Amino acid sequence: MTDKAATVADDRALRLKQAQAAARANRFDEADRICVELLSDYPDYAPAYGLRGSIIASLGNLKVGARMLEEAVAARPMNPGLRSALADVYRISCRLDEALALAEPVARAHPRDVGFLGRLANVYADRGEFDEALAVYMAILAITPEEPSAHFGISQVLLARGECRAGWIEYEWRNQLAQAARTIPPVNGPAWNGMRMPSSRLLVICDEGFGDMLQFARYLPDVAKRCLEVVVVGGVEVSELLQGVEGVSKFYERWADVPKFAAYCLLSSLPYIFGTELDTIPAPVPYLWPDRDKVVTWRERLAGLPAGRRRVGLAWSGRPQHSNNPRRSMSLADLRPLTSVEGIELVSLQKVVPEPDRAAMAADWRSMVEFSADLTDFSETAALIANLDLVIAVDTSVGHLAGALGAPTWLMLANPPDWRWLLAPRDDSPWYPTVRLFRQPQPGDWGDVVARIRGELEAAADLRKWEH
Repeated sequence: MTDKAATVADDRALRLKQAQAAARANRFDEADRICVELLSDYPDYAPAYGLRGSIIASLGNLKVGARMLEEAVAARPMNPGLRSALADVYRISCRLDEALALAEPVARAHPRDVGFLGRLANVYADRGEFDEALAVYMAILAITPEEPSAHFGISQVLLARGECRAGWIEYEWRNQLAQAARTIPPVNGPAWNGMRMPSSRLLVICDEGFGDMLQFARYLPDVAKRCLEVVVVGGVEVSELLQGVEGVSKFYERWADVPKFAAYCLLSSLPYIFGTELDTIPAPVPYLWPDRDKVVTWRERLAGLPAGRRRVGLAWSGRPQHSNNPRRSMSLADLRPLTSVEGIELVSLQKVVPEPDRAAMAADWRSMVEFSADLTDFSETAALIANLDLVIAVDTSVGHLAGALGAPTWLMLANPPDWRWLLAPRDDSPWYPTVRLFRQPQPGDWGDVVARIRGELEAAADLRKWEH
């Protein structure tokens, strides 16, 4: 290799490594910018082109991402990184046989590469082959005992199986994942272990996503029984709603406003701290309450809807930045069979309506009431839900909110589902007594779910049959 060729190779490798590091930390804009600049200088550099495909897939465009990775693999068929990355996109796209066909040989050829092994374990888990997944996760820990992604993967399997004690221990490793680094500011104080602090203030930090916050807010009354004062810090979206939870002295929206505290804990660590098992989940539903004045306001806004029709709220798409959003969400077009059900009035509960769905809404869903501009936070959504007869949602924060409010809720679950919904054939939830689960029979099959929901709606003679 000439000096010039070596310089080119070194430059490409260095810049690619920088892009990969940014992508691993979910700094996708930065990673994509580096790849674009790299491809501008080296148009035929397949690893950079493939990484761009992975980034585009991570941002929700699975078809384009898969196509770019397929082209990169065609250009570099022996490159294990590209093959493994394509397997991951196939996995997220519910192309699980193709994912396994790529991931297995790569992992077998590189038995000490924890990245390749991790992708294979994730494929096994998504295929429901949990013993195989656990075996690979354990193999990773034999190589790198403190690999957080392997511990976290184990937690997902164990919690889905209902093996709570070991599952919560492993779940604590979520805080060591790269994507967790930017979500929690440095905390100057000791972590709370559940001990009684009758003369001290405890700070509870809202971590993870909004669904997690709404789910685990049920623990706050029990926390308050052990401490003199409980204050909570989190986003404005949940501020008003969580401020009303029993035991919460004050909710802070800005870290700079938080007063001195004796200890802190993460909201999502409370199941671990309390040693929660399936039969000890605190579930005095409802534990969240809508503001009465807002309930009246929304009642007045809905007064113009046709009388005698049951009001059904719909939430079909979650936060696009969520890593599992392509699988847990659906398009509005998938729900089109519901438009012909007699005797119901459909109400959108989407705070953000995805752009592709706005066109469908204008063409086929003109009868659906839509309030996205007015659903400014979860307290508004809660007050709207209080005026509905039923909520139908995918696995997103709206489903958690409806369950926490004690509203009749039908949850449409992807296959595989998130750990908190446990495994088939279970169609109820120990977390939310008023929630009924409708599971995909096969990964990606929303048609079966919607058909069953339509049948249930058509067969319901009265509201009592809508409740679980």
